[in-house]
Amino acid sequence: MNVLTGIDLPPDSPGGSVELLRDLYGGPEPLIPADVFMLAPEDRQAPDTSGSPALLAVPGKTVSGPAFWAYVDRLGAAVRDRYPAADHDVLHLQHLAFGATAALQQVFPDRPSIALVHGTDLLFAEDHPTQAAVLRETAASADAIVVPTGAMADRLRRIAPVPSDRIVHIPWGVPDRLLADRPTGAAGHGAEREAGVLRVLYAGRLTAEKATSGLIAAVASLPGVELSVAAPPAEFAALAARSDLSRVRCLGWLSREDLWRAFGGHDLLIVPSLRLEAFGLVTIEAQACGLPVAYQPVPGLTEVLGRSALPVDFGDFTALRGRIEEFLRSPERLDDLAAAGLVNSGRFPLSRTAGDLAELSRRVAR
Repeated sequence: MNVLTGIDLPPDSPGGSVELLRDLYGGPEPLIPADVFMLAPEDRQAPDTSGSPALLAVPGKTVSGPAFWAYVDRLGAAVRDRYPAADHDVLHLQHLAFGATAALQQVFPDRPSIALVHGTDLLFAEDHPTQAAVLRETAASADAIVVPTGAMADRLRRIAPVPSDRIVHIPWGVPDRLLADRPTGAAGHGAEREAGVLRVLYAGRLTAEKATSGLIAAVASLPGVELSVAAPPAEFAALAARSDLSRVRCLGWLSREDLWRAFGGHDLLIVPSLRLEAFGLVTIEAQACGLPVAYQPVPGLTEVLGRSALPVDFGDFTALRGRIEEFLRSPERLDDLAAAGLVNSGRFPLSRTAGDLAELSRRVAR
């Protein structure tokens, strides 16, 4: 089974779709063997096609209007130059929208394809007419559309009329090695907690859909809270320019293994997403490491986490303060959440995700 896939982002870009791409198709023994491409960093003028992913030097990335289609033409030409034989059995389109999907459809219009919905594509399609057009074209032409949660299918149908029999539910997963052997220093050891202090962690992008400067500042101001943020430094700096985040410790954007180790230095992960989460990989990673999770009950997260984590209305400051005070008074509540999270994380091994995608690929390629 020859698979071709790619994302039009540089390989060091933060975000769940890039992490999942690495997990499924990367490494010396990938779970799904594939030809993979990404964008070369902006300061690199020449492509690097010697390794995996192949890095294509394509300037002028944008998401709207005629400039987007000109960019897609350039990216399509780079894909065609890198993969001239077109001997792939199936395309894995890593979004319903964006440039990589449009370029692959342009270059290989008759190749069987599976579109994987990641969340950002739906949000961008709701806000940008050009991305909505790409999404509808992809939804109409792909042989199957993979969603990690039922909430994503519901959101997709609000944008494009997709028949139910072409939507396949395959949950994302975390590396099996994490489920089998928690990193040294992982969370879940109540004796290590400092009395009267709750070490809270936020890990993810600092976009308008994920967390606002006011929300981060509000959490940091709660008595007894020590807040750390693992996010791209530039995004943290932009937030700090709008609010006083002097009480917040910025950890930077951590590698996967460093993030897993960082879980061990905290008592609670907060996930205050405001609109939608495709799946919430970081929540399952935290649970697999024994770190309890508190989350805004938005579509996607409620399906994945349910009662294994604590739903919190982060917009209700009084209620949020009450939850924090509850944890400070009764730290054993954190142990209960950690135990429930460990059980929940075991439902999502990455090997199952890869196996289901491989089987679906064989079906559409026939």
